Order: sequence, then C-alpha cells, then structure tokens
Amino acid sequence: MSHPCRVQVTGGFVLLTAWFVLANGWEPLVTVLGAAAFHELGHWIALRILGAKAAALRLSVLGAAMEVDSGRLSYGGELAAVLAGPAANLLAALVLTALGGERWPAAVGANLVLCAFNLLPVRPLDGGRALYLLVSWAAGPAAGEAAGRWAGTVAAAALSGLILWVIWKTGGSLWLLPALLASIQWGAVPWLRGVRL
Repeated sequence: MSHPCRVQVTGGFVLLTAWFVLANGWEPLVTVLGAAAFHELGHWIALRILGAKAAALRLSVLGAAMEVDSGRLSYGGELAAVLAGPAANLLAALVLTALGGERWPAAVGANLVLCAFNLLPVRPLDGGRALYLLVSWAAGPAAGEAAGRWAGTVAAAALSGLILWVIWKTGGSLWLLPALLASIQWGAVPWLRGVRL
C-alpha cells in the first residue's frame, strides 16, 4: 500500500514566514512560496516517473527538504530527480516570460533565483548533490565525497562573502542572516565533524 508524503512544518518556518509577512506583505510571500512549491513539484514528479517515493517534505527556516527512498535509483536516475527541481523553476520562468513576463517580474525572478541558488555545488543543495552523483558515477563514492567537500567549502565561503557584502551594502538586512548562517554551516561542518557530506 502506498503511503502519502508527510509534510512537516517546523516552528522556525512558521515564525520566519510570519515575520516576512509582517515586513513585506502577502504578495511577495505567495510569490516565493509558489516558486518553492514548483521546485519541489519538479522533484516529486521526477521521483514518481522513476518509481521512487518521497516519504516526507520538511519545511524549516533553511527551506524545504524532501526525504526520499532513492535506494532503488541508479546514479543517473537520482541525478535526474535532483536536477528536476531547478529545471522546474527554469521552466516556470521561461513559461512566465513567454506569457508576458513584464506582468509577473517577481515570479520570473523568484524562479530564476531559486534555480540558480539550488545549483550551487554545496550540500544539501541540489547542485552539491548533483556534483556528488556525477563524480561518484565516474570515479566512485570516495571521489564524489572529496569533490563535494572541496567544492562545497569553496562555494560556501564565496556565498558567505557575498552575503556579508550585501548585508554591508544594504545597511544590515536581517533577511540574509539565515542564509549566512546556513552557508557557514555548509562550508565548515563537514570539515569540523570529519563526517561524510
């Protein structure tokens, strides 16, 4: 019997969402959550096509994470499922642009930003997982782990620097603090713990 995908919402996600609405209103929130929903739908559709199942979707301060039973997928199948999320955002941006993107510039932008951000070679983002899968497929899991660790650290350091620069230039945007903390964690934790990515 097939079990439905559980949705878990953390208190941090609820608080961040409420804070965002108070500061920016409902329209930007709907736009961002719409892009995020389309992203996760892309993953879900690919998993269904490949015969894998999503067990849970967790919404936290740092975004959405899907728990997947991917043990039956090949490297190529898992890679397709991982890249389906960013591909869904790119497709949404292209369709919205073709339908008159000047009417929905925020939606086009949200989808493009989510696509690009998720393709960063940092785990747990899609780009980090894709890098691991590609290198593992070509040279084995140990090489995939090493490539993921090094690329993730470099990308996380660059992202941290960029976020700090934007915070400085904007006079201290608090909205960037969760992303800064996440990028520091993504870059440092694999080395500090000495564990797999």
